[in-house]
Amino acid sequence: QVQLVESGGGLVQPGGSLRLSCAASASIFSIYAMSWYRQAPGNQRELVARIGSSGSTNYADSVQGRFTISRDNAKNTVYLQMNRLKPEDTAVYYCHADRLITKYWGQGTQVTVSS
Repeated sequence: QVQLVESGGGLVQPGGSLRLSCAASASIFSIYAMSWYRQAPGNQRELVARIGSSGSTNYADSVQGRFTISRDNAKNTVYLQMNRLKPEDTAVYYCHADRLITKYWGQGTQVTVSS
């Protein structure tokens, strides 16, 4: 069982930045692909960014060039650096870990972009 705990959400003005963190309980964190998803009210949960166990990354078109996902395997932590935030980035952001058919979710952290 892997527990994921997100932190770093909050209220930020348009154009601002936030960094989300997700700490994993697993000592074998490095073998999992890690992702950030988000879900806005009335919308389906969508993939924001993903980083594989090898460090390869991919991003949703809507955040490409503004968000950066990274991981620190020594700290069992994955990060999402979010720059040039827009009101449409407002959502609950979830951390996700997967390997083969095994998947885990965090509890989510709220990000609100508003003036």
